[in-house]
Amino acid sequence: MANGNNNRDNRGNNPRDARGRDGDDGGLRESRVITINRVAKVVKGGRRFSFTALVVIGDGNGRVGLGYGKAKEVPLAIQKGTEEAKRNLFEVPMAGSTIIHPVLGTTGGGKVLMKPAAAGTGVIAGGAARVILEEAGVHDVLCKSLGSANHINVARATIAGLKSLQRPDEIAARRGLHADEFVPKGLLNAYNERVKQSAGGAGNEEAAEAATTGASS
Repeated sequence: MANGNNNRDNRGNNPRDARGRDGDDGGLRESRVITINRVAKVVKGGRRFSFTALVVIGDGNGRVGLGYGKAKEVPLAIQKGTEEAKRNLFEVPMAGSTIIHPVLGTTGGGKVLMKPAAAGTGVIAGGAARVILEEAGVHDVLCKSLGSANHINVARATIAGLKSLQRPDEIAARRGLHADEFVPKGLLNAYNERVKQSAGGAGNEEAAEAATTGASS
């Protein structure tokens, strides 16, 4: 669901935000609403109603963020959720169009298992997990919710899983191994190609070489 009142501010100096200026937002797509709930607070004289919105935003190319907004009106709740989602943007390590390795994300009652899939498989997921994966640019993945079916729990567990993904070079350095000793060749090649394209787009070949350290035999 598009947010017609999207606030294009550029608060925060976190480089991982990588948000653009002049309304560009660093190539981000329009926010998508996962769920909207109406909540009531009992006060003297009656009940006060407000709305909450769970929102996800991404660039469809490895960045995604989740936000939660609360306000007396739906549009404002969505706007607040979108602003928080932008502040929560992070990079997802990917191998081509899938994730780099299997991962289990858990948060509260939510538990989501995600596994890499071959090109052409599609996003085998439903509900909140599917929306988040699509916004992140993951086009091929096997995903299954093993815990609570609550949209908020599933969404947060999916985000937790994506955040816990580790780059092959990080694992290789920690274990003292070469990445090709524990990462399937197809996934490793796809990951390396993606890293080189990303670094090359920024005109930084040294970054590409550093990112793939330990990924060759």
